[in-house]
Amino acid sequence: MTQCWLDVRATGELTKEICEEALHQGLDAIVSDDPHLLATLPPTVLRVLMSDDPEPEGADLVITTGEPPATGPSWGRYVEVTDPETLAVACASAARDAFTLLRFADPTYIPLEIVLASAAGASGTIITVAADPRDAAVQHAVLEHGPHGVLLAPSRVGDATRLRAAVRTTTPELALVPLRVTAVTHAGSGDRACVDTCAMLRPDEGILIGSRSRGLVLCASETHPLPYMPTRPFRVNAGAIMSYTLVSGERTAYLSELRAGARVLAVSADGRTRPVTVGRIKIETRPLLSIDAVAPGGEPVNLIVQDDWHVRVLGPGGTVLNSTALRPGDEILGCLPDADRHVGYPIDESCVEQ
Repeated sequence: MTQCWLDVRATGELTKEICEEALHQGLDAIVSDDPHLLATLPPTVLRVLMSDDPEPEGADLVITTGEPPATGPSWGRYVEVTDPETLAVACASAARDAFTLLRFADPTYIPLEIVLASAAGASGTIITVAADPRDAAVQHAVLEHGPHGVLLAPSRVGDATRLRAAVRTTTPELALVPLRVTAVTHAGSGDRACVDTCAMLRPDEGILIGSRSRGLVLCASETHPLPYMPTRPFRVNAGAIMSYTLVSGERTAYLSELRAGARVLAVSADGRTRPVTVGRIKIETRPLLSIDAVAPGGEPVNLIVQDDWHVRVLGPGGTVLNSTALRPGDEILGCLPDADRHVGYPIDESCVEQ
């Protein structure tokens, strides 16, 4: 998990409130040049002193701009990367030192990629300075895993919370259940949506889709071979445009609402989830197929998809099932959210969907 560090050297009269917020949010480290301030912080947070004093006091870790001493307290090095020469210094520190704090002068992530690649396999911790929470989120994804942590200098109360949210977004594991198909019927013609993502979806991965908010079916991605056309591992031929899909652990959206840049949940057959970015939604008029199923507890589930053999859903164990070949008694995988929805949010109210 990416560490969140907060630099309070320039927070002035807001320092006390910002430190309290950082502690409440469970941030990993607070950075200051004031050892007296650090001494007031609890041991639940790493107290980091920015100092070139050879004999510093009152900190768990000291970051210096020079060569860290070989003895004494825990030391790390600060490097500002402005050119090839300082990039080489940063790479050497990241590969050798226990802690390396980096600031990159130019608005490109290529130097960070080089540092991360050069330090692959090293045991030290790399922390990078982020301009704002958005920048922190981007750094978090560089070379898939990013640095070990990001440091933000907050300008106001609330930045610590925004930083934590930017780099520690998690999605829950879902309890998928087997649904027993009860009927498969032609449903005339209508508009269906393909969800094209900016990710390579795995063979056992898809998107949860359903006609009712309390019953969703795991629709497969086009990672599996098809006759007459190449695979499209970024795509899920999802369903009719009024269908629900999960865009986070709690919130749903209609397929018709999705746009380029939106997020949806990719879900694997074992319930693991991850957010993926939508690159495009393709809405086209096609023949439709209605699939009715029932959950183990008797809850009804419906899915309307394009009426074509190549549109697939996943069954228990990640079995790939062609939608037009489904028959009553077959089992497909689904999810049963425990709340009705209002504008996509779960809500406790009486709601009938049929």
